[in-house]
Amino acid sequence: MKAVLKRLLPDSGPLRALAAVTLVNTVGQGLWVTSSALYLTQVVGLSPAQYGLGLTAASLVCVVASTPMGYLADRRGPRGVQLFAYALQAVLAAAMLLVASFPAFVALSAVTALADAAARGARGALIAGALPAERRVRGRAYLRATTNVGISLGAALAGLAIAADTPTAYRLMIVGNAVSFLGAALLGLRLPAVAPVPATGGPRLVALRDRPYLAFVALDGLLAMHFDILNVVLPLWIATRTDAPHWLIAVLLLVNTSMVVLLQVRAARGTEGLDGAARAARTAGLFVAAACLLFAASAGVPGWAAVAVLVLGALVHVIGELRQSAAGWGISFGLAPDGAQGQYQATYSMGAQFGRMLAPVLLTWLALSHGVLGWAVMAVLFALIGAAIPYTVAWARRSPRPAAAPAAL
Repeated sequence: MKAVLKRLLPDSGPLRALAAVTLVNTVGQGLWVTSSALYLTQVVGLSPAQYGLGLTAASLVCVVASTPMGYLADRRGPRGVQLFAYALQAVLAAAMLLVASFPAFVALSAVTALADAAARGARGALIAGALPAERRVRGRAYLRATTNVGISLGAALAGLAIAADTPTAYRLMIVGNAVSFLGAALLGLRLPAVAPVPATGGPRLVALRDRPYLAFVALDGLLAMHFDILNVVLPLWIATRTDAPHWLIAVLLLVNTSMVVLLQVRAARGTEGLDGAARAARTAGLFVAAACLLFAASAGVPGWAAVAVLVLGALVHVIGELRQSAAGWGISFGLAPDGAQGQYQATYSMGAQFGRMLAPVLLTWLALSHGVLGWAVMAVLFALIGAAIPYTVAWARRSPRPAAAPAAL
């Protein structure tokens, strides 16, 4: 047990402080993500379509605001920006208790997305500023494992509210989410202060002028569509196209979460440099492609065989997920000028946001409307995307890198 804990817990210092903030914050995230759909549709009275439109609007705001908010973190100092964002998110989370209409939900979701974009940009700059370059990818791996633990704990607690299925129980989940943001802000006071970048002349949002980096962000975002295979596509596929029991959906999610917690740090080894990270991206595309073919093979076979193939597919898929995450961190840190890490990390996260906006519609259409052929198209798509990422990294290395410091506001 001690050996397991030693592998999971980060070293003392800034990384442990970042992990504590992440754990508290993501417990609240698990509470809200798990219970929000039922609260907003059953208690507030939104239709499923209105709920989906509100989430889409929030995602669009987050995509547009990501790079400017990362620039703000560079310019003003990431710790202060993150603490302010968490405090604001605590207020906004609590304000969800007052939402009583679709326009109010959309407006609150949009403002919340702005605060979330600020927190994300500041987090990337904090990691880059508080950890040495050779430890940043490993640090991100620890934080991703911590994120999975926190969300799992929050989801388990939210299950109690769902079992009770009362307005009061759902409202307690909202209060818990607000408290988690406040707790993250208080714990964030222990984070090291990272000095703001001095103002210089020149363009402000240099990340948006870095074409090779934007090409990488676009490809990584498209590859990130695979995250919604497990959460969105596979549950529908299992329920409508296979003889596997429906409870297998929960088992596959548990397998994924457990593997990320146990193996993400190990899977990040060798991706600290650009060469290793680029190879990991190519490998990730191949593993996700293989998983798609295994998921396709679960149709038209006996239930026991479908279970075996789906579990194997989930194991192969999570290896691709682990390698893609590590590759993205290594490339995003490696290509970013030190004076603009906030906006570069925010731009990197923007790609994943965009890819996951496309994923539910595109991947569900491919799998459910075209069956095995659709899964095969997905496999080819992910393999090609993964293979293309090393070429964008090589392009970036040949190109002059942008100036290291952003312009004055």
